[in-house]
Amino acid sequence: MGGSSSRLALFAAAAIALAGCGQTARSQLSGTATDSPGASAEASPRTSEEPLALEGRYERVIAGVLPSIVQITTTNGLGSGVVYDSSGHIVTNAHVVGRATRFEVTLATGGAPRAAKLVEAFALGDLAVIKVDDPTGLKPAVFGDSGKLRVGQIVLAMGNPLGLSGSVTDGIVSALGRTVSEPTEGESPGATITGAVQTSAAINPGNSGGALVNLSGEVIGIPTLTAVNPELGGGQAPGIGFAIPSNTATDITRQIIKDGKVTNTHRAALGVTVQTVIGSGGQASGVGVVRVTPGGGADRAGIRSGDVIVSINGTPTPTSQALSEILATLNPGDQAKVEVLRPNGSTSTIAVPLSELPGG
Repeated sequence: MGGSSSRLALFAAAAIALAGCGQTARSQLSGTATDSPGASAEASPRTSEEPLALEGRYERVIAGVLPSIVQITTTNGLGSGVVYDSSGHIVTNAHVVGRATRFEVTLATGGAPRAAKLVEAFALGDLAVIKVDDPTGLKPAVFGDSGKLRVGQIVLAMGNPLGLSGSVTDGIVSALGRTVSEPTEGESPGATITGAVQTSAAINPGNSGGALVNLSGEVIGIPTLTAVNPELGGGQAPGIGFAIPSNTATDITRQIIKDGKVTNTHRAALGVTVQTVIGSGGQASGVGVVRVTPGGGADRAGIRSGDVIVSINGTPTPTSQALSEILATLNPGDQAKVEVLRPNGSTSTIAVPLSELPGG
């Protein structure tokens, strides 16, 4: 929503941060990238008709999808949303709705703002569903299969950046399968997004909750974050934005509409409540176990309050955020090798059966 920013570390060797494109969100990411400046008309020789044909396709896609993109306004700012069905359900980011339960929704096609209410927010995945009181004339978007995305595909980002309603930017799919995490801060719910789509399409404050669209006119992602570079004084790093995959967004949205909540997160859990432990040098040195869920995987494996988790499957876990990112790549039912430091100074590596992370 209104001008949000985040400060985070990026890539394995470079310090770049992420900024939420709605309410405030600090974020980190992991994965691999294919950097690209976007679709170039000079990549290969073209006839004079080719640019006109591509331009016409852009125009048709924009004309077809933009009426399904709305502006969501709360007392704290604004963001974007995508019309999901003719009943008035709209999917957006959890950090767009924040703590609000009532909203004003403005259509890209104009008209007076419409009242809407919160159905449910899924903070863990930074998604939310709201419902317009009067759904008359709403045009549901067509959601595509994000599992079929390819690096290099042209995409358009549609939303309301900086309050400029009905804005469109273009770029490509730069990378797939990112893991992006947002520490809890302000209206940011502290989400960990798995399988995020990285795009070079410009994503700015107010774009959160809008649509990342392919040239078939299908929504294939929900723009959520953009990278910022501390070396530029926290300014945005051009061409590095992230979207929640459409398959994730539709799965969570269907659950919320059907059951009023998320009944299957598809997320793995250890069965512990944790906090980051700060070492003697002032640096994060592990994840302290504050509470163990009775009967959970960690409990059955012998992890106890006071233990410090230092790695999962050989990957260090210096912070609770790092732990969340690793668990987000695993599945309920998997077994994880958890290295713990005991209060007496000894270390143990324990096989822990993973359960499902609750949706609440």
